[in-house]
Formats: sequence, structure tokens, C-alpha cells
Amino acid sequence: MASRAETGSEDRGAGHGADHAGAMDAQYALQRHIYDVTRKYYLLGRDRLIRGLAVPPGGSVLEVGVGTGRNLALVSRRYPKARLFGLDISAEMLKSAGKTLGDRAMLACADACAFDPQWHFGEAEFDRVYVSYSLSMIPDWEEALAQALNVVAPGGSLHIVDFGQQEGLPRWFRAMLRGWLAKFHVTPRADLFEAAGRIAAAVGADVECRALYRGYAWDVIVRR
Repeated sequence: MASRAETGSEDRGAGHGADHAGAMDAQYALQRHIYDVTRKYYLLGRDRLIRGLAVPPGGSVLEVGVGTGRNLALVSRRYPKARLFGLDISAEMLKSAGKTLGDRAMLACADACAFDPQWHFGEAEFDRVYVSYSLSMIPDWEEALAQALNVVAPGGSLHIVDFGQQEGLPRWFRAMLRGWLAKFHVTPRADLFEAAGRIAAAVGADVECRALYRGYAWDVIVRR
């Protein structure tokens, strides 16, 4: 597939969005080369999310915050007839995603809070949209959440997994994890479930929220 990331046509926003893009590029210019090796030990629930997508044959899938392309590559293997799309605000990360995915997906460099799916991908909406461990890194994360649901097709679903509040784990573990995550500009969203409920209710969608692994991760599914 063609890729706006590969052709150099970018739409990463201005102001705060542009600042965030620069910060992510700086952070991942080198880290992207070891990202998948290091993150597999603590980004829990990603494969569970992929298994639960249940993409229909020929269905469209969009990943918001595609990163290195690791998740979308697994989606490609599990749902070989799906049409795949991914966006990320970091042009550096998209270099890795392009190598990982090749022509299996269409990629775009864009702000999760304000992207135009028709312009970037030639698609107005998608059967499945998912966000894996990205909302905790997006400053205007509620806007990104609302935008992700906005591009879900009728009858489709939005899937989210991210850091929870570690409510069932020892306090010392929570403090240690939070300190570590802060080094990478990651902030677990304490009101993720409430925000998902509000945004789902606004469009008449159903929402399911679950804590995984004693609250280490939180999982959300919104069905339109």
C-alpha cells in the first residue's frame, strides 16, 4: 500500500501537537531500534487485544499510535484478509513501522487528536480501531479517544489497552512503576474508564471496561 509517511507528506498539527511530535521524535530516534525487545516485558495485554478484535474478512483496521508496527504485523498474521492502516505522530517511529510492515499497511504521520482519515487513507471510517499503550503518552488524550471513536464505522468497535492504576498490586510496586514510566513521559490515565463512558454515551455506543492483571493494565471496548 502507499504511505503518506513514506512519501514525506505529513500532517502532525501545529502548536501543542507539533511540540509533542518533536518530543516523540527525540525520544524514539534511537529507542525505536530496541523498543520491541524492551517493551514486551511490561506492555501487557496487547496480544489479548489483538485476539479480541475479531476482524471480519476484508474488514478495515486502524491502529492509532502504530509505533514500530509490531502490533499491526500481528494483526496482519491473525487476520490476513484485513485491510490495515496505522498512524503515529513520530516520523522516527514510522521509519521502523515501514520496515516492519512493508506493503501490508498504509501508514500516515498524523496527530491522534486531529487526523483526517479520508485525506490520509482514503477511508472515512474503519471496522476496528485500536489504541495500545498510547493514550498514556498523548497530552490531550481525551481528544484522541473521542477522535478514535469518531472514525469507527457503525457496527464496528474501538479497543483500548493501557496502563491501569495497579489497584490490586503493592504500593511499592506502583510507586516504582510510576517513577519508571515518568522517565518516558508516560502517565497512566486514572479516569480512563469514566472518559470512555462519557464519550461512548455521547454517541449512543456500548462500553465495556475491565482491569487486567490486578489492575496493572486496563482494557476498554466501545461498540457502535
